[in-house]
Amino acid sequence: MTTSAERKRVAELLGREPEGHFEIVVVDDAGDPVVLRNAPLLNDGRPMPTRYWLVGEEPRLLVSRLESMGGVRQAEAAVDASELAEAHARYAAERDTAIEESHRGPRPSGGVGGTRRGVKCLHAHYAWYLAGGDDPVGRWVAEQLTTGPDAQLREAGASESL
Repeated sequence: MTTSAERKRVAELLGREPEGHFEIVVVDDAGDPVVLRNAPLLNDGRPMPTRYWLVGEEPRLLVSRLESMGGVRQAEAAVDASELAEAHARYAAERDTAIEESHRGPRPSGGVGGTRRGVKCLHAHYAWYLAGGDDPVGRWVAEQLTTGPDAQLREAGASESL
């Protein structure tokens, strides 16, 4: 169960009130939320295809930087397409098990980030990976963040300027 303090912190990180139920599934060393697991349906019944949401400030910034440098295209080229398709299917299956069988309204569709194939958003893949998901794109992002230029800057003590 999410506490009011946790909900308030998540609202600060999102820049708005969350529109559905969520659990904080990954925190940083200070206990600050990094990844949320969202309910598949928002409070008003709209589908929420993004099961895992990256909210941590530093990881979100670093992944945004990676995306801005062509990371989506690079990840699609680096990851085996069939392995990615299998990951989308696993993600969708996990999300769909959280929807009551009696639900007759709209349902979320697609895999990671709501897409059926390819890569739409590195943030969603990385969030799932951090939460323990078997995601080849999330794994690729983690490798980039540990061996790429941002990792070298952090090691040099320049993370405050990122």
